[in-house]
Amino acid sequence: MNAIVGNPPYQAKNNMQREYGAAYVGRVRERYPGVPGRADYCVYWFHRAHNELGPGERAGLVGTNTIRQNYSREGSLDHIVSNGGTITEAVSTQAWSGEAAVHVSIVNWIKGEEKGTKRLYRQLGDRRDSDFEVVALDRIGPALSGKLDVTGAKRLRANIDSEATYQGQTHGHKCFLLSPEEAQKMVERSADNADVIFPFLIANDLLGNKPPVPSRYVIDFQPRDLFGVSGYTLPFGRIKEHVLPSRQEAAEEEERRNREVLAERPNARLNHHHRNFLNRWWLLSYPRGELIDKINQIPRYIACGRVTKRPIFEFVDSEIRPNDALQVFPMSDDYSFGVLQSGIHWLWFVERCSTLTERFRYTSDTVFDAFPWPQSPTRTQIEAVAEAAASLRFLRRKVMRDNGWSFRELYRTLDLPGANPLKDAHDALDSVVRAAYGMRPADDPLTFLLALNDELAARETNGEPITGPGLPPSARKDASEFVSADRITMEQAPH
Repeated sequence: MNAIVGNPPYQAKNNMQREYGAAYVGRVRERYPGVPGRADYCVYWFHRAHNELGPGERAGLVGTNTIRQNYSREGSLDHIVSNGGTITEAVSTQAWSGEAAVHVSIVNWIKGEEKGTKRLYRQLGDRRDSDFEVVALDRIGPALSGKLDVTGAKRLRANIDSEATYQGQTHGHKCFLLSPEEAQKMVERSADNADVIFPFLIANDLLGNKPPVPSRYVIDFQPRDLFGVSGYTLPFGRIKEHVLPSRQEAAEEEERRNREVLAERPNARLNHHHRNFLNRWWLLSYPRGELIDKINQIPRYIACGRVTKRPIFEFVDSEIRPNDALQVFPMSDDYSFGVLQSGIHWLWFVERCSTLTERFRYTSDTVFDAFPWPQSPTRTQIEAVAEAAASLRFLRRKVMRDNGWSFRELYRTLDLPGANPLKDAHDALDSVVRAAYGMRPADDPLTFLLALNDELAARETNGEPITGPGLPPSARKDASEFVSADRITMEQAPH
């Protein structure tokens, strides 16, 4: 009997072209069209290994723990189990024993069926010596989860069309960023510069600053064209001097790589990211104009770290620009905040997201687009969620202010034994959110959500309307009643 055993090379999709060259990456993607373009490099090895196996033959490979998530899972473990493979034993996630700061998954499988108990291991901490738990299962699914497998949940059109979540802005060059002193000097030289200089919030500011306020500013010229920005002398001069040459150089290097690809494969698809950046060199790489238009119409928006260990959502003043490290929800009402901040949403987030080391990454297409919202909460239930959400935020602000804590320090108290008012406030919020869904006390949230997702997807297929993200239609005419005033503002910044 043949077997394939190996430790494929690790390389994130974003680094593949730089590491191996555009021509090579193009050849690999052309040979394996069944692997999504956004999958990590090691995925191709899982895909090929299974294709090379004969009936009854086995394989065991190490991969980054992305192989159990989203696009990388589609090209690797989904491919294995949907093409006659059975995962016989696996490590869901563990800290790599070598020097690389990554978490890995280890998967053993057979091409064919294998009856009997399978063992799934998972490291409980993020250190190399952290303990493991082991779960005995009749079947190990491609998500390598001992919990209910929710990888089959469907994206809902109501969520996709809601335009209720975005990544923050990607500046793309450090010279778009200003210290508070630099921003103040530019505004002092000309008050008009305030039109294009904004506080810029990153995830570390949100979670680590005391209080949680931006520590830098950003030059954001959108939606102005080249003529419209040239009058802002100091900001424009800074970008012209530093950003323009950098983008010219990057575009030239991209063009060189594209020529190499075309010489080998004349019909290849080419990347033109840097050429596009050069064509609008005075703008942020990804200014998220649609998002900015939306938050400019509301007093505050909801944000969380796109990569996080804990469920921390917060309202942010709309005058503050969100960085790409934040997931942004342009909703201003307390009810929507309560649903997103709830443990129900967090469970779905953890099971449907991707990860970076031991931290969870919010992925809008797999987490938000498939997350079923409460369908027919009563007015009383909507008000209860809004009130519990506001009470939770009030408690957090008071405790952080009284103790001089950041969000990180506050939420670390949940790891300690004993009574904790923060835990009580979260439990109270979860209770009213469960009631808004119509969950019974004994209902498992993931099981309930997966069944609801399936029901809503079927209704959409039949042309029936469903309730998507945000305030339910019955409460939208009174939406202002659910919008309180608290949020992160620059007025809270130390002076």
